Amino acid sequence: MPEPDLESISSYWDAAADTFDDEADHGLRDLRVRAAWAGRLRSWMPPPPSDVLDLGCGTGSLTLLLAEQGHRPVGLDLSPRMAEAARRKLASAGFAVTVLVGDASAPPAAAGASFDVILARHLMWTLPAPERALRTWMGLLRPHGRLILIEGNWQTSDDGPPYVAGAHALPWLGGVSAGPLLDVLRPYAASVRAEPLTDPVLWGKPIHDERYAVIARR
Repeated sequence: MPEPDLESISSYWDAAADTFDDEADHGLRDLRVRAAWAGRLRSWMPPPPSDVLDLGCGTGSLTLLLAEQGHRPVGLDLSPRMAEAARRKLASAGFAVTVLVGDASAPPAAAGASFDVILARHLMWTLPAPERALRTWMGLLRPHGRLILIEGNWQTSDDGPPYVAGAHALPWLGGVSAGPLLDVLRPYAASVRAEPLTDPVLWGKPIHDERYAVIARR
């Protein structure tokens, strides 16, 4: 079965851009949800300012939190409409942050050559070659840099709306458990750990599946 092409994936997320922030953990409009994510980010990040690449940044909610905490984020998303929404969100908050359109698996040179932190949230399941992407990202980190992955294992059923043609060829469609992700990262990291994200405040509702963060240090 052929893999989904980048144009189809981009179009899918373009169509989702207008309503993406309606989810509590996407738009962070609820102040309690926003504060919960701000606290988690602060606990994972090195002291500011750090150069951060926010991969699959969507509408820029976490990018904005990073900027507010004194970091220097660059956003990257495959969807032009998501990237434009992120630019508007950051600009309206008074931050001049670069947000680029491009493939997170192979970040464009315009994003930068090296980073203190690379951040990605709920991105791994969308990637045709997630293990190759992880190797690429670890290689973009400066010495003692951190890769922060906010992930989960949802295992959505076939009853829901389809993602894109060829999606069943995606290795981690429906998410990935922490164990396999840690196993992939260990050869490239000086240390790697997983932290459960079970607090319902983070998601705006109780959750019944696996949610976690992985922090890998170079």
